[in-house]
Amino acid sequence: ARGRYLVVVSGCNDCHTPGYMQNGGPKLPEKNWLTGVPVGYQGPWGTSYASNLRLVINGMSESQWLEHARKEFKPPMPWFNLRAMTDADLKAIYAFVRSLGPAGVATPAYVAPGGKVTTPYFVFVPRTDAQPVASR
Repeated sequence: ARGRYLVVVSGCNDCHTPGYMQNGGPKLPEKNWLTGVPVGYQGPWGTSYASNLRLVINGMSESQWLEHARKEFKPPMPWFNLRAMTDADLKAIYAFVRSLGPAGVATPAYVAPGGKVTTPYFVFVPRTDAQPVASR
């Protein structure tokens, strides 16, 4: 239960579950949770994808997960928040995701800047559309 709670309040589903934000969040059945999204996030770092955590975590031991969760990830993953979690928090997430079982397919691999992207993607590049203020 604690792992489920942490997945929800930490926003893991927001990016790692297809249609989660668009379909009312936790109303989406758990069987669909954390299976990754094949839509990229593109910025100066290249194009990254929200991985299928069900496959990633089910392929790791608990100690491998703890080590994995402490590393730096490409944007927009808030890796610094994951790294700040206690071992107990991360173990609870691990247990919850493992309880869901493996499902879905792996998401596309990271694409370096300038590489060919064959999936839809969001562009994460700051810009302004501000119009100049007319002089008085």
